[in-house]
Amino acid sequence: MRLRFWDRLSLRSRLLVIGAGGLAVGFALGGIVLIAALKYALQRGVDSDALSTARGVADLVNVRALPQPVPVSGGQIVQVVDAQHRVRSASIGADRLVPLLRPDELAEASAGKSRYVDGSRASVTGPLRVVAVKAGPPDDPQTVIVARPVSSVGESVNVVRTALFITFPLFIAVLALFAWRVVGAALRPVEELRAGAETITGGERSDRLPVPDSQDEIHRLAVTLNDMLDRLARTRARQRAFVADAAHELRSPLANMRTELEVAQRIGDPPNADGLLVDIERLTRLVDDLLLLARADDAPGLARAEPVELGALLRETAEHYGVARVPVTVAGGPVQWTSGDPQALRHVLTNLVDNAVRHATSRVTLAVVPGGFTVIDDGPGIAPADRDRVFERFTRLDDARARDAGGAGLGLAIVQELVRRHGGTVTLADANPGVRARVRLRMLPLSPTGDRPPTGTAPSVP
Repeated sequence: MRLRFWDRLSLRSRLLVIGAGGLAVGFALGGIVLIAALKYALQRGVDSDALSTARGVADLVNVRALPQPVPVSGGQIVQVVDAQHRVRSASIGADRLVPLLRPDELAEASAGKSRYVDGSRASVTGPLRVVAVKAGPPDDPQTVIVARPVSSVGESVNVVRTALFITFPLFIAVLALFAWRVVGAALRPVEELRAGAETITGGERSDRLPVPDSQDEIHRLAVTLNDMLDRLARTRARQRAFVADAAHELRSPLANMRTELEVAQRIGDPPNADGLLVDIERLTRLVDDLLLLARADDAPGLARAEPVELGALLRETAEHYGVARVPVTVAGGPVQWTSGDPQALRHVLTNLVDNAVRHATSRVTLAVVPGGFTVIDDGPGIAPADRDRVFERFTRLDDARARDAGGAGLGLAIVQELVRRHGGTVTLADANPGVRARVRLRMLPLSPTGDRPPTGTAPSVP
């Protein structure tokens, strides 16, 4: 029940309760210490005055010059008692027959232990603080007893205690009110962030959260949240564009297939199988590319990795283009090993070669270079302003679109995603004429024989 009540409190209320509770406990402990210290200081003062009086009377006893009655001040009571426990001298108002202390009490007081006795022994209201000092010659030992009423000490302590009981709660209440305002002002930026997040969630607006002017933790939290919102907004925009582009690309072959089937149905002839197969192949390639990109987005790392020799990979890929529109050749180069997924690297190289073959004029050249490999064609090239844009999904340049035989603008995007998963980079540059696609990968060191990397070696960044 208590826990549920605490959970229902706001953060501001919790902080106030904790702060006020801490102040109350601190003030209570401080008050107890203050009362104890005051009581101790007053008691020490009483003992010091009584001992001073007792020593002065003892000096008079030692020189046999003690007057009768014993002169004292400040309401003190003095008795001089001999070894037979008889009162030899006394101050005005003191009992001249019965000593204030019994024999056992007198022995303790003479040893230096001050004590309290009831004031009724001296016809005084309230307790008495009693000290004793030995005096007199050895043949006539005596003891000087000095008692002082301490009711004023108790009254002083009570006054201070009452003042604390009244002022401390008022002081705590004032501080709690001040803390309520201060905590509210400190949490106001948090409330503004909450209100801003609520409006964003509710769809009323999609801009950034308010950032406080203070350079504190809340300011950094707001900046971090705004960065997160920006990333989410970019992700949503990318997803919407991806879905829209995918729908657009799927619409064309589906429309062609529907048209062919409707025409065949209307005229009663069988549909054009070759045309349908072309459209189905285009759809299949597009769906495969979309699935590959989706898996690349979901899995930022590699599922498996093994040593791959780039020269063998280039030669194996070039063999599949024996009947391509232009010849695909492999230039000589150093032995290079990388660690990666062979199927993914094969897909990277195939997409680059497909793109190069589609735009080349007379040849495509593959080559292993230090730190990776290159794919070079002698086509019209790509303007420097478009070399980064072509890696975006569903991006096709105007010249490429005119000659594109079924491409959806996903090839280079897939290349970039797969290369990124391998920890590498892909860039485009002029080949004079044509385009040079350069893929940089993390290389494995060669074994002493130079034919295969040592077992268990880690790839290095070129």
